[in-house]
Amino acid sequence: MDTTTIETNFRSEEYFINMGPQHPATHGVLRLLLTIDGEIIKKVEPDLGYIHRSIEKMCERDTYQQIVHLTDRMDYLSSNINNEAVCLTVENALELEVPDRVKVIRTIIGELTRISSHCLWWGVMGMDVGALTTYFYGFRDRELINDIFEETCGARLTMNYNVPGGLMFDIHPNFVKRTKDFIAHFKTKLPEYDKLLTHNVIFQKRTKGIGILTKEDAISFGASGPVGRASGYSCDVRKHHPYSALDKVKFQEALKTEGDTYARYLVRIQEMWESLSIIEQLIDNIPEGEYRVATNAVIKLPKGEFYQRVETARGELGVYIISDGVKSPYRLKFRSPGFSNLSLLNHIAVGGKIGDLVATMATLDLVIPDIDR
Repeated sequence: MDTTTIETNFRSEEYFINMGPQHPATHGVLRLLLTIDGEIIKKVEPDLGYIHRSIEKMCERDTYQQIVHLTDRMDYLSSNINNEAVCLTVENALELEVPDRVKVIRTIIGELTRISSHCLWWGVMGMDVGALTTYFYGFRDRELINDIFEETCGARLTMNYNVPGGLMFDIHPNFVKRTKDFIAHFKTKLPEYDKLLTHNVIFQKRTKGIGILTKEDAISFGASGPVGRASGYSCDVRKHHPYSALDKVKFQEALKTEGDTYARYLVRIQEMWESLSIIEQLIDNIPEGEYRVATNAVIKLPKGEFYQRVETARGELGVYIISDGVKSPYRLKFRSPGFSNLSLLNHIAVGGKIGDLVATMATLDLVIPDIDR
């Protein structure tokens, strides 16, 4: 028998695997049905509904004051900003002008919330690709912000600090000092993030040129936040439609053009620096005055349609209210950033490997209750 020549035929075959709904890389109860050929991804089908709570339907039976706290349970890492979005919608509908003190405090709280969210994202991003130390560094800094929130309003995650007409409470006497202490601390820690992860050669090889999203596709899919801006799409609501005190500060919109996983990472790092700058410009200039204006115990919006957008840590959150003049909205719709950003996952993941999918998903920064309301 001639064994000098051995011919072996390799045949590839597509098959299906589940990622989630308990997989740690999905960051919540998200199920992805993957069609793969070996390690190569052919198709990604998100399957939602595992944490659906009918929040929008619940809003139709609740008063406008009660609706605010439901938004905590969507993107819980941007809860203060979500709360502010509903309050702004109600206040604009009522043509209610809140004091400048409220506007400045809301803006400071919102940027602290953004940094807190990005700290958690950064820690988990590193953990997803195997750098476990980042998790502890990110949470170390995030806890300092949560301490400020807890002293201010008594909560660390689901805040309900913003209310229609202003704030639930005035800021704590220690608020300014603790915020300035955090700024000084975090300015020394952000460079550590670069040393540990940003400039890490292995991390760069895992993220550069991976999951590329063009500017045209970002616009087509309705991407917003760091996902859109990493593709060169200028979409920062704070710049284009400033609210609260954002028209009184100067900051740069974080933009990249590469559109890959690494660019989405860099945008969020830059955003943390810019948020620090915004807070610095306001923290010593909080106006005196009331922290709340009086509203009726039962708020009734005039008949009509009202819309307000804000920039959460993940992108544009829109609140659309149809009012028929009673104490509850006839219809309320949330335009969540996560839903649109998730819709492009298949587009940027096909052709890559499962490991690439994990890194790419990390820079979409998905919070599943924000998508599956």
